[in-house]
Amino acid sequence: QVQLVESGGGLVQAGGSLRLSCAASGRTSSNNAMGWFRQAPGKEREFVAASIIWSGGSTVYADSVKGRFTISRDFAKNTVYLQMNSLKPEDTAVYYCAVSQTRPKAPITYGEGYDYWGQGTQVTVSS
Repeated sequence: QVQLVESGGGLVQAGGSLRLSCAASGRTSSNNAMGWFRQAPGKEREFVAASIIWSGGSTVYADSVKGRFTISRDFAKNTVYLQMNSLKPEDTAVYYCAVSQTRPKAPITYGEGYDYWGQGTQVTVSS
């Protein structure tokens, strides 16, 4: 069994920053393929960022967050982070982290590629 617990969400003004954390436990580690997704009210879940660490490592970002968000890992803490800068009201959503038990050749940008999900953390950006 795998457990993912997100934290770090909250209310922030436009232009501000937040750092989300996703702590992994159980039969997994932060060495797995990891990703962040979000879902705004009335909208479908969308990809935000993903990374793998093998083959030299690779990260992928959605165009909407590229240059503003950064995914990173702390292997000692088995935790993945999403640093979010220059936040916009359209970034408001519930953010979810996910882990894959596979070793894909590239970061996974679709939800079906992940095996476990966290409970989500709310991010609200006011204008």
